[in-house]
Amino acid sequence: MKRKNFFKRILAGITMTLPLAIQAKQYVRTRIPKAFKVDAGKDRFGKSISLFEGDTFFCKVSSKDTEGDIYMFESVRVREGGPALHIHYNQDEWWYVLKGQFAVKVGEEVYQLKEGDSVFGPRGVPHCFAKLGEGEGRLLMFFQPAGKMEEYFHAVSEGKLSNMSQEEANNFRKAHGFERVGPPLGHLKQ
Repeated sequence: MKRKNFFKRILAGITMTLPLAIQAKQYVRTRIPKAFKVDAGKDRFGKSISLFEGDTFFCKVSSKDTEGDIYMFESVRVREGGPALHIHYNQDEWWYVLKGQFAVKVGEEVYQLKEGDSVFGPRGVPHCFAKLGEGEGRLLMFFQPAGKMEEYFHAVSEGKLSNMSQEEANNFRKAHGFERVGPPLGHLKQ
């Protein structure tokens, strides 16, 4: 009989506190309740980041704007090539070519992209991309959910990986939701 009353009290407590927990979550929301504009060639916060010589990222929609739902940036690339083959544990990724030509590898498929083309890469599938040819290339890149990618790119731009051992850099990537699983795309013909 005592055990039965104990469980009834626990159930009553959960039933009474659940609406309060739901209501409290609504007050914690940080999403901006209005639209904003980001001009062409500009960053959402007025300060672009550089990851490598000649590669600049302009945030267009921050993970802070969407409570971590999405992160979108424009990548302006001067050098040929791109990142090593890698896998995101929990983020889908989408690439849209604004200028130039790119190759995007998702799984075993390599897609040749020109201005206006796009590729979707589902989470959990190895992928990489490379800018092809001379001149400037521009990609619009989108992560959903945002995960810790924005945080990772800022850390790289501040030089945090430059003094890390390979093992430390691998652990740093994993802590930000992805890992390298192969080499970058080699030079491909346009």
